[in-house]
Amino acid sequence: MTAAETLTPIRLKSFGRAREAWPLDPDVVHLNHGSFGAVPAPVVAVQDALRLRADRSPVDWFPRLASLVEEARELTAPFVGARPDDSVFVPNASAAATVVYNSLRLESGDEILVTDHGYGAVTMGAQRLARRFGAAVRTVELPLMASDDEIVQRFADALSARARLIVVDQITSPTARKLPTRRIADLATERGVRTLVDGAHGPGLVPQAAAQAGGDWWFGNLHKWPCAPRGSALLVTAAEDRDELWPLIDSWGAVEPFPRRFDTQGTVDVTSYLASPAAISFVEDEYGWDATRQAMSKIADAGAEVIADALRPYSAGEPLTPLPSPVPSMRLVRLPDGLGATREEADELRMQLLDETGVETAFTSFRGVGYFRLSVHLYSEAADFETFAERCVPQILRRAGIRIPVPTTTVS
Repeated sequence: MTAAETLTPIRLKSFGRAREAWPLDPDVVHLNHGSFGAVPAPVVAVQDALRLRADRSPVDWFPRLASLVEEARELTAPFVGARPDDSVFVPNASAAATVVYNSLRLESGDEILVTDHGYGAVTMGAQRLARRFGAAVRTVELPLMASDDEIVQRFADALSARARLIVVDQITSPTARKLPTRRIADLATERGVRTLVDGAHGPGLVPQAAAQAGGDWWFGNLHKWPCAPRGSALLVTAAEDRDELWPLIDSWGAVEPFPRRFDTQGTVDVTSYLASPAAISFVEDEYGWDATRQAMSKIADAGAEVIADALRPYSAGEPLTPLPSPVPSMRLVRLPDGLGATREEADELRMQLLDETGVETAFTSFRGVGYFRLSVHLYSEAADFETFAERCVPQILRRAGIRIPVPTTTVS
């Protein structure tokens, strides 16, 4: 019996199959939760009710909004192991990085260290920061299979006297592995260097993600694994100079200190922030966060094995790519040579397969090698992986120029 055959659909307290709790298109196979998340129907209802309240009485809504955002911060921050007074809501992880970059002042010749596993938009922000001051961005190359000790040593070797900032992922987006950010941040502090931890995938996958991360600043998306509405993330910092952090929009809260100045954003729709506590509670009440992480790990292992099995007869090497520091919900399966060699090619393949097969996927590229990045949640089921094998694998092989043998029949 295969791992997939042992999977049974997850059942929630208030639903039958977990899938029934998410209003996902039943005609689409959803194997890419990690990119944009998916919002459970009860959380959609919470946000809809908040929007209706705003539309019914705007003059009652907006003057009271700062206190509602503050209350949501107080409910949400403990989920990532942070104090509410150290936390602010931002629209997404990239916005949080921009807030931090905007607060920094560098000198010509200073260095910012990033990694070759970093999220492109966040790295682009670091490059823009460097250009403003004539600084330089240096990339610390980390082998996909590097141990935590090797990763820390590579940072130790890369820290020069000109280094001022490290930007490093808690969980890498293109390679779906966890990095030892606290050890890296502690090393940086010893050298007088500051650390920004990109925890975009941390909330929900890493218990107390902000507390575990270390560093001067941490940020994480709530609209990924916690299943909050899109456009909800937290930026957390206890740094002494945090009063230099400003929202991306100057509004009437500008006279307030950190964090309260972030609670007022004019007429921006912040119902995604206000509904985030409901999303966190939904998972906890219906299944439990510890159990959810365990279930996602089991589902991801089984799904990756099904897909690797389908590719294995046509692969020169082993397609299943077990990582040294895996996370509960994501797995890598190597594509045939020549596919997804760049980010652009990987993104194009994602959209082509969606249009042709009705399967939502994520393909990534690392050092010229393409991977299928499987990412699952409680609603993922064995049939989803079998559908990928049936519909997507033939398309993948065709694009790689690999012919699938036609079964022969014997006539008696």
